[in-house]
Amino acid sequence: QVQLGESGGGLVQAGDSLRLSCAASERAFAGYAIGWFRKGPGKEQDFVAAVSWTGGSTYYADSVKGRFTISRDNARNTVYLPMTSLNPQDTAVYSCAAAPLWVEVTAPTEYDYWGQGSQVTVSS
Repeated sequence: QVQLGESGGGLVQAGDSLRLSCAASERAFAGYAIGWFRKGPGKEQDFVAAVSWTGGSTYYADSVKGRFTISRDNARNTVYLPMTSLNPQDTAVYSCAAAPLWVEVTAPTEYDYWGQGSQVTVSS
């Protein structure tokens, strides 16, 4: 069974930073691209960022470019998402997911495995 687990969420003030982590079982990590998605209150699920299996390719939603950085440590089976300059519009449940191919990485349907999510709340 493939498992993904997010951590690092919390309650912060506008302008603060947080770092989310996505820990995966070895089977989930090998050869998979990892993406982050978020779902805010009353909103649809949105793509945030993705990183290829090698870490050599990344892709970001326009709303987070320059503020969020996705990276991975394959030796630790972990993907990181440091988030800076947070604002209330970033409030959401953030979920990581694993996709077998680096194709259409913004589409949730391309991802086979999902974590449970981590709540990020940004107060004004």
